[in-house]
Amino acid sequence: MGQASDGARGVAVIGGGAWGTALANAAAAAGHPVTLWLRDAETAARMQESRANARYLPGIGLHEGVRATTETGALAGAATVLLVVPAQTLRGVLGTLAPVLRPDAPIVLCAKGIERGSDSFMSVVAAEVIGPERPVAVLSGPSFAVDVARGLPTAVTLACADGREAARLSGLLSGPAFRLYHTDDVRGVEIGGAGKNVLAIASGIVAGRGLGESARAALIARAFAELMRFARAYGGRAETLMGLSGLGDLVLTASSSQSRNFAFGERLGKGATPEDAAGGKLAEGAFTAAALVGLARARAVEMPVAEAVAAVVAGELTVDAATSRLLSRPLKGEVE
Repeated sequence: MGQASDGARGVAVIGGGAWGTALANAAAAAGHPVTLWLRDAETAARMQESRANARYLPGIGLHEGVRATTETGALAGAATVLLVVPAQTLRGVLGTLAPVLRPDAPIVLCAKGIERGSDSFMSVVAAEVIGPERPVAVLSGPSFAVDVARGLPTAVTLACADGREAARLSGLLSGPAFRLYHTDDVRGVEIGGAGKNVLAIASGIVAGRGLGESARAALIARAFAELMRFARAYGGRAETLMGLSGLGDLVLTASSSQSRNFAFGERLGKGATPEDAAGGKLAEGAFTAAALVGLARARAVEMPVAEAVAAVVAGELTVDAATSRLLSRPLKGEVE
């Protein structure tokens, strides 16, 4: 299942932001002709001419095997499709482009988040749009776009319910420096990718508030415990959360200002409003926080750190009030 016909070739990457451009470079480095699809014709033409994405990845060249375009017809022959658009726009973009894509081409979802309104994971959104028959995979893990685009060593996880398809896609997309591990635990990988964005905001708040490295280490550890509880409640496996797409991604995202979510939280910690802290850039965790908390409450999962982030982002609590609330929680056994 999922093997495209002999007439199909190459990889299509939908979305020309930093991550989409980085994955296009990685797929080309793995030996595939790559079509990088963007909405904006002027941007696509500029990228094709300059061989760079100056807006999102300045100073990094576009691989010679990548063609940037806005032509939807250019997607029709792709054997594999990487959907690299923000979680909140995934439904609309996939709905628009699905009729053009080969019905047997697997779709790899590269957004990390939960859809607001429906509180749906990305694989659920995709199944609702294109039906459950088409193979859908999820790619997630500790990876900054700039590192992947430069060809620096990076390891991520690819999940597909069909384990053989997961292994095939991982082999297909792995290259000289971009290494993919595979699993059939789609939900576990999705939870790790979505949840770590929210929890990284909390880590950034701690850093921005100057609460110290000891506090931040404790915060990350307790946040990971929340993520494990949530995963168990929604069918994710513990070993998945202990791997690249869970612990690995949380450690990276919660420890560096290169992370938009960490940087967003850091600015909140320094006193910025949520609107000012965003700075016009997408911090997916800010959109995912309320959905994550809603899903947790639906299954009686305690997630005090995530709840604090959601309250601060919504303007319901100040950073100091949220911190005070967390520090005043009753002491309990560490594994509870």
